[in-house]
Amino acid sequence: MDECQSAIPAHDGDLHVVAAAHHIVKALGTTKNLSDDLRKILIDLDAHLSLITSNIDSKGGKGFVEVEERLKRVERKIVIWESYRIMIWDSGPKEASDYLEAVDEVQTLIDSLRGLSMNENQKQKELLHRASSLLQMAMSRLEEELIHMLVKHKQQSGPTYMPSPSSQRNVVYNESVVSLDNESAKEASIKNSCSDKCGEYIVDLVPEHVIPDIKSIAKVMFASDYGQEFCEAFIGVRKEALEQHFDILENGKLSIEDVLKMEWCSLSTEMNKWTWLMKIIFGVYLMSEKRLCDQVLGEFGSVNSFCFLEIAKTTILCLLNFGEAIAMGPQEPEKLLRLLDMYETLADLVIDIDALFSENGGSFVRLEFHKLLEGLADSVKAAFNAFGVAVSSNGSLYPFPGGGVHPLSKYVMNYISMFPEYCSTLNLLLEDQHSDVASLVSEPQCGPTAFLSTSCPMACHLRSITSSLESNLHKKSKLYKDEALQHIFLMNNLHYMVQKVKGSELRPFFGDEWIRKHNAKFQQHEMNYERVTWSSVVLLLKDDNPGSSSLSKSAFKEKCKGFSVAFEEVYKNQTSWCIPDPQLREDLRISTSLKVVHAYRTFLGRNPAHVDDKCIKHTVEDVEKLLLDLFEGSPRSLRNSRRMMKT
Repeated sequence: MDECQSAIPAHDGDLHVVAAAHHIVKALGTTKNLSDDLRKILIDLDAHLSLITSNIDSKGGKGFVEVEERLKRVERKIVIWESYRIMIWDSGPKEASDYLEAVDEVQTLIDSLRGLSMNENQKQKELLHRASSLLQMAMSRLEEELIHMLVKHKQQSGPTYMPSPSSQRNVVYNESVVSLDNESAKEASIKNSCSDKCGEYIVDLVPEHVIPDIKSIAKVMFASDYGQEFCEAFIGVRKEALEQHFDILENGKLSIEDVLKMEWCSLSTEMNKWTWLMKIIFGVYLMSEKRLCDQVLGEFGSVNSFCFLEIAKTTILCLLNFGEAIAMGPQEPEKLLRLLDMYETLADLVIDIDALFSENGGSFVRLEFHKLLEGLADSVKAAFNAFGVAVSSNGSLYPFPGGGVHPLSKYVMNYISMFPEYCSTLNLLLEDQHSDVASLVSEPQCGPTAFLSTSCPMACHLRSITSSLESNLHKKSKLYKDEALQHIFLMNNLHYMVQKVKGSELRPFFGDEWIRKHNAKFQQHEMNYERVTWSSVVLLLKDDNPGSSSLSKSAFKEKCKGFSVAFEEVYKNQTSWCIPDPQLREDLRISTSLKVVHAYRTFLGRNPAHVDDKCIKHTVEDVEKLLLDLFEGSPRSLRNSRRMMKT
């Protein structure tokens, strides 16, 4: 512009050249199919030539007449919209294009006026002030148009699913309640199908057809040195939109102190929400937000990454604060599954987070999330170890009623049945503790495949936990005064453990050899029960004089009485004992019946002369039916036995 000032024509010939050039520029400006950049160059050149002419005229007394006329024309175009309540871009593309051209013209006049030295020219100062005020008015209007456009066209798409409270994995053990029963364990072992579907994908936060309009406003505002105002408006609207999604997903925006004070049930819900928020916010909304920023601000360099970071910062800090609170809090066993979910979710997203915040300004985001991943890894290991300690140290003051499956067995086996879902993660995180545990629980296996699956870190830790469970169950069995009930208790619980392994994805990690050995263990307790309970009863029917054909009536009567008393005592006690598994209960009844009924039938068969005597209290059929009442878990007397009810 200084060159324009110094090159003012001094002769008429020069003036004619300027006039001719001015005419040529105007003619070129009317040409169709010019690019936007070339048209802008011609407009700028036209303005410069006009100012040269105006400067010449000012020396002749005419002043900046043409400049003022041009300013008045664009002033009318801009000021008229200040009296309208409707928005420019809502009025149509022509109105928007005309307004932007008017703003370009104002900026061109300002640049040209500033390029000329003032030389105390009052008219020039006045025009520059008017043009600057007009530009400021236009920039304010464009900022309003931008905000209106972003709000009006804000898309409400994307996944907003949150699991219902009933499907959450709340695992808490005490002596009377196991909240994770068989059904909920089955439900919990199946990851919600939405988990696989809500991975990374991009949605249109603003419709594609609106992007060019937003970019046109951005170009004009940045060209007029109002880029900061554009960024503030853009950040404000997009930040609010993201936080609205955050609120829709029901995040409580809890402080670290709030998290550390929460009861487990509420905390479990919030941990579950966190995993979903991470997947949705990073996998969907921030990916989409980054694309929108790239589309609108991609040509403005670091401004793009700055705006994206400002939009995302508040939401990111909320997610980080919650994750850090969980990582620094006490790691009880019941947190393990939730911690695994959080760790795996973040591990899956770390690459995306690094890509989203790859610029220097986002380095703190990358660093904090990597630190959080390490913290969650330590928390998983701590919770896993706490789980093992809790299993081995769980104590009881009183025997579990009926000798059934202890709540601790249900808790442990249902809990670990979900671990195969996290096999890769647990193998990674437990690797450093693998050698110590493997030496304690190694099991001979058959075949290379079995060895690979049963020798991995997770498998060794699982067998270590069940070994601790077995030891604890043996301690609990000693609380029963009745030796037979000790065997029923151990039979029930070992059988339950075997069935849980056989019927789930735990089987490859325990191996068939483990199943075979533990089958043998519970079967041994079954035989021990029969020996302790029925051997003495059957012994009462033994013939004291094997060589004689039959007993005397008094001896027969005495043995019948002794058998009846012993049998009724067993009946009274063992109808209250419990064998929950129907097949196991039936198998033991059949085995007992074969032993007892056969002995009783043989005894009566050797003494036919006394069978009709009143000393026989129970027939063989009575004994068979009464044995069916055993192990139902509800005390019975002979008065309310099945036999008595049927008669």
